[in-house]
Amino acid sequence: MKDLKTIVHESAKIDFSQRKAAVATVVKVRGSSYRSPGARMLITDDGRWVGSISGGCLEGDALRKARHVMLYSEPMTVTYDTREESNQNLGIGLGCNGVIDVLIEPVDIQDINNPIAFFESIIKMDAPVALATIFAHNNEKEIGKKLLITPGATKLHNLTDVALEELISRDLEKLFDTKKSEARKYTINGKEKEVFIELIQPAVSLIIFGGGFDARPVSQLAKSLGWDVTVTDECVAHIAPLFFPGADNLSLCQREFVEHHFTITPYTACVLMSHNYEYDRDVLKKLLKTETPYIGILGPRKRFDKMEEEYSRENIILSAHDRHRIHSPIGLDIGAEAPDEIAVSIIAEIQAKFANRSGGFLKYRTGPIHQRDTAGDQVFKQVYLHSYEHESAKSS
Repeated sequence: MKDLKTIVHESAKIDFSQRKAAVATVVKVRGSSYRSPGARMLITDDGRWVGSISGGCLEGDALRKARHVMLYSEPMTVTYDTREESNQNLGIGLGCNGVIDVLIEPVDIQDINNPIAFFESIIKMDAPVALATIFAHNNEKEIGKKLLITPGATKLHNLTDVALEELISRDLEKLFDTKKSEARKYTINGKEKEVFIELIQPAVSLIIFGGGFDARPVSQLAKSLGWDVTVTDECVAHIAPLFFPGADNLSLCQREFVEHHFTITPYTACVLMSHNYEYDRDVLKKLLKTETPYIGILGPRKRFDKMEEEYSRENIILSAHDRHRIHSPIGLDIGAEAPDEIAVSIIAEIQAKFANRSGGFLKYRTGPIHQRDTAGDQVFKQVYLHSYEHESAKSS
């Protein structure tokens, strides 16, 4: 979601009467790559770009290809084979040991179905959406065409291939359950087409309860990842804009109104770091009633143990689910001491939680860094958090 937000934000600054632009998207990966399918970048004809599709090795050539796309207003899919020891024909040095397909699309703001318009729609929905993008088709005019489906079955698309649309729609509907973003092949009348289907979830939102000095680097680091950040406290002096210049929301809220004042979803992480035991205890009690998958509590384990003892006297028993989402002490074990180091520990743990990773050393990981299908060695992106809008849509 960060890529989409960045692209939409930066595209709004472009004077399209003077400049042209294109969007590059990683749509398929076999083997290893720096970034997984769904990575995007915005390129302008003056050689500027935001976002990324690799660690810097593909961007230069993608820029050259994008100039052709912008000049002729025709999308194209480029395949980079980074398994080769030498890539002199590209003028770049690659070493990822994989095959990467990149779709480059022109941005025509006069066309309401341009890729930026699709991204704007996704951001405004603030809900999980399933998006399909054609990147290989016997009819070149179909390349870059998109189909978007929301959990409530709302459709947005610019496809003209009706038969393909029907097949893609079925897979997109299943995507809310499988949560597996990948490239897929479809054969219609003996002709093969390739489509990148992806589940795009809302940006992670972070609510920091407590506006102390050590909350500031947590807020800053979360914003650098593209998260939506709210800082709340019961003391107005703690949440001055000067202390949290990048935060999206600074909120003066008493603890008894927490569950009504904030919208807390399965994409919301909550961090308790007020240094006030009673405040953290009372706020935690409210958060247990919400859908947040992550509750981090600053301080030693015995602090949380004391809370649990007090809860038990009130007949509040923590479930296995509650224990899974409560992290106390908060953060990954990286030897953090100073506030900035602690912020890294906290944000890294939240990232690991939302990616369903353990947070350990990659060198001890037995499998590849990115998930791959064992059959075709194709990289896919797996989302683990459930889509609450989809569940409610199915039950209604």
